[in-house]
Amino acid sequence: MIFEESYTLHNGAAIPKLALGTWFIDDDKAAEAVRAAVNIGYRHIDTAQAYGNERGVGEGIRTCGIDRKD
Repeated sequence: MIFEESYTLHNGAAIPKLALGTWFIDDDKAAEAVRAAVNIGYRHIDTAQAYGNERGVGEGIRTCGIDRKD
């Protein structure tokens, strides 16, 4: 399954190939989007300060029910 495929970084860490892109998600909708994505199997959330939704993305990660290291 695509959610289980990963890339290995130069430092040996593995990250999932498929990520939820959060670029055009408004901050007030980001937490819900992150929780929904995690619920269906996403474990890689692509985000950046420039997107302006870090509060919502952070809330979604904190409240999704999955340990951050996963």
